[in-house]
Amino acid sequence: MKKIVIATRGSKLALWQSEYIKSELLKIDPNLDIHLKIVVTTGDKILDKPLANIGGKGLFIKEVEDELLNGNAQIAVHSLKDFAVEYDTEHFDLTAITKREDVRDTFLSQKYETLADLPEGAVVGTSSIRRVMQLKDIRPDLTIKDLRGNVDTRIRKLKDGQYDAIILARAGLKRLGLLNSVKYSTAIDTDLMIPAMGQGALGIETNKDPEIMKLVAKLDHKETRICTTIEREFVKELNLGCHAPVGIKAKFLDDGNIRVKAVLLKGDTLLRKEIVSDEFENLGIKFAEEFK
Repeated sequence: MKKIVIATRGSKLALWQSEYIKSELLKIDPNLDIHLKIVVTTGDKILDKPLANIGGKGLFIKEVEDELLNGNAQIAVHSLKDFAVEYDTEHFDLTAITKREDVRDTFLSQKYETLADLPEGAVVGTSSIRRVMQLKDIRPDLTIKDLRGNVDTRIRKLKDGQYDAIILARAGLKRLGLLNSVKYSTAIDTDLMIPAMGQGALGIETNKDPEIMKLVAKLDHKETRICTTIEREFVKELNLGCHAPVGIKAKFLDDGNIRVKAVLLKGDTLLRKEIVSDEFENLGIKFAEEFK
């Protein structure tokens, strides 16, 4: 096979994810010639504004896709939660969704063990309006401040005392070996805080080269594909983006059914619902009807 280039953002987490996919592809064929190409995206450039205020959809995607479009790369690796539900299917394909890591959010603090331990008025940092709306529901007495930057930067800001606590995705912390980087690192139960669609999974986008698609498709994880498709259908049906005030999590139960839990801020009302079904086809679309 010809040389393969993976387009990736330059953050430690993005590089870890791309190196991981490179290693998985090399397990399939050790003779592959795979290289990484670092791309700077809009989301990487604008660090002084909340994500939702600078466009939401595709902030970490467009420049990476441009590399695929102009032939400089054939593969792009994304955190699936950042990959827009509507994309250019004429030129690109979401060829594989990897087996999911831990989907939960994580509470990080140097002084307090859990969210419940925070004193009234404590400052909590997050860049996610999904987390903000659920935090306000759980602890309306807290002060919530925007938190931007890569994972290392966010942890440094916590250690510098700019925040009493911050909340990050557990999957990224595990992948970077940073779960023990602060005194307290506590997973938040998904009954308390529902994660973002696709959280914990990687989406591998490719150009339409049949040879590349055939290779990458071998990394697709069926169970994760089903669950995240339900989540993405739900968000798409409600015409919401990656950074909208919505959380959704689909999970297989031991009996083979799927449970889907979702939370949505509609006006000033926080809606929480769940559904259990053995019918997976269009389940996200059907569930979305309950939130309209």
